Amino acid sequence: MWRARRALDTGDLAGARALVGPLLDRFGGVTLVRKVAAEVLYASGDPLSAASLFEQVAKKLPKDRAVVVGLVASYAALNRAGDARRSAALLPDEIDVRLALAWSELVAIGGDRERGARLVDEVAADPELARSRERIAMHKVLEAIATPDDRDLVRSKLGDAERHAGSVRPADRAFLGYLDGVALREAGMVDDARAAFAQAMDTEPASIGAALARRELANLGSR
Repeated sequence: MWRARRALDTGDLAGARALVGPLLDRFGGVTLVRKVAAEVLYASGDPLSAASLFEQVAKKLPKDRAVVVGLVASYAALNRAGDARRSAALLPDEIDVRLALAWSELVAIGGDRERGARLVDEVAADPELARSRERIAMHKVLEAIATPDDRDLVRSKLGDAERHAGSVRPADRAFLGYLDGVALREAGMVDDARAAFAQAMDTEPASIGAALARRELANLGSR
């Protein structure tokens, strides 16, 4: 368990996934094993399996921050806005839950863009936002997604996000790159969106950000 967590924290997604597989096979009924496995599976691009495990863990640990954030993010990645909303209600005031829910409302099928934009505005006043460069960068990109009619503002927000994302882990940069692509696509800058999705895939190919960028790039291919 420690080795799997260490691998995840250091960005070794393939190593973390290789470690949690045998753990699930032998100790799949243990809540802590399920929790770590869910985090690894989500981070390495399998939100469907992650959501199933997070749901099981949430029955035992309904107020665990990492579990609730993982649930909301997994459902956002799966385009299941209603399930993301239901999961977010477990910890509605937690900053990372609110960011993940804003992503879901703005991007997922069935999301409520007006609600997502309100969440983005509300999160801007949360003092916890400034405690993490990843949070700030994600918030800036969500602001860009929420204002697709102003291309100059979109580019400005994405530039702000990039300045904060320079020192984050490759997996986090890949996720932010996916969101960059969404913002550019929504603003009608399709060629730029394709480039952003491709860069996200190159940044950390085994990550959830790359998996989502791959999906969106394939969808753009039909346009």
